[in-house]
Amino acid sequence: MGPLIGYVPGVYDLFHVGHLNLLRQAREQCDVLVAGVVTDEMCELAKGVTPTVPLAERLAIVDAIGIVDAVYAEDTPSKADAHAVVGFHRLFKGDDWRGTEKGDRLERQMASLGVEVVYFPYSLQTSSTALRRALKLRDGRAS
Repeated sequence: MGPLIGYVPGVYDLFHVGHLNLLRQAREQCDVLVAGVVTDEMCELAKGVTPTVPLAERLAIVDAIGIVDAVYAEDTPSKADAHAVVGFHRLFKGDDWRGTEKGDRLERQMASLGVEVVYFPYSLQTSSTALRRALKLRDGRAS
């Protein structure tokens, strides 16, 4: 059997310590780690938000921190599509997905491909959404 390949998808917008922690934890649980960086279009489709940092820069940031072995621009909503390209054995997600309809759907899809879904604690206090909100509040007060 070859190396255990892990896959950790995310937008990685406004890169913060929550992203860093997720990548570090994933790194400990596989031999090869690939970060799936969601494209601007997929982020808009899934979350209704345009990333602040362009895709090329987000790919460069995640690649440069030295935790992942490769980055992959995730340009479809299906993790099965990413699996067909990357060939991962484990998919890592924040535990805010656990027990939700989308998490259950992801687990069923990945199980059909022989992929284990591993959850890590989601950092509620530090998220790109929280950072965006704080910046808007700050900018509103500065006006």
